[in-house]
Amino acid sequence: MPIWYDPLGLALGVALDRLLADPQSSAHPVALFGRAAGRLEKSLYADGRPPGVLHVAVCVGGVAALGGLAMRKVRNPVARTAMTAVATWAVLGGTTLAREGDHMADALEHDDLERARARLPHLCGRDPRHLESPELARATVESLAENTSDAVVAPLFWGAVAGVPGLLAYRAINTLDAMIGHRSPRYERFGWAAARLDDVANYVPARVTGVLTVLTGPDPVRARAVLRRDGHRHPSPNAGRCEAAFAGALGVTLGGRNVYGGRTEERPTMGDGPRPDVKDIRRAVRLTRAVSLAAAGAAVATAWALRALRGTAAPR
Repeated sequence: MPIWYDPLGLALGVALDRLLADPQSSAHPVALFGRAAGRLEKSLYADGRPPGVLHVAVCVGGVAALGGLAMRKVRNPVARTAMTAVATWAVLGGTTLAREGDHMADALEHDDLERARARLPHLCGRDPRHLESPELARATVESLAENTSDAVVAPLFWGAVAGVPGLLAYRAINTLDAMIGHRSPRYERFGWAAARLDDVANYVPARVTGVLTVLTGPDPVRARAVLRRDGHRHPSPNAGRCEAAFAGALGVTLGGRNVYGGRTEERPTMGDGPRPDVKDIRRAVRLTRAVSLAAAGAAVATAWALRALRGTAAPR
């Protein structure tokens, strides 16, 4: 059986993301997957959990099987490394995430609220229409924290431990959660499986993100303290670990009232400092980049170690 762990492919994929970012194209693999999942939803949809479970099983199982089949069929080491690199680049979003943070900072630094409000949906699903500069800054910092895990740490984690199938399956899970995993009359039951599977897939990566934030952030002592004290307070089992660590590292307080398409949520606060302002967005972007770099190094080292162990254990 071929060894799927490819540290060089992961490293090259990270480099491609840094150079090319996430192309805004309808032909991007994630966009193609989203359209295919949407068509399948039209065929399977019913207001219940079993159809949603089937939808997720077909979508995620299909891309994971495709990745596994490709890795079995391609025997050439160079081709396998290239395949891993392309798959890694396709599922990563770290460079685009940091650039979106920079765009928001630039808009708010120039007091251009309309541009900032128009840009916020690139980062999160919060309703930006009535948000002023402080709330736009808070939304940006919170989104950078959560998406550092979703767009960087989690795909690298699954790529390190499960190769190309892990990369593709994770991005499929995360995409389905964004499409149908939110609470609404249509998806309360049909989207249940997508939301729960996303929670499971992000459980370890979110906690790795918290640890890496403590290790790479500007205030590791406070980051560790706030992570331990407040990380569990968020309604999401995973997002709170990332946001609490960022809040501590940056010395700000996150959480509060969020509005999503007319639905209001009161989130517990995390951290001890003031509310984020415009200058904290640039600091959060730098922290995102530092965590992303550390995650890349950890993923490459993990894949290398697993490859060495697998090679040692292989029959001769």
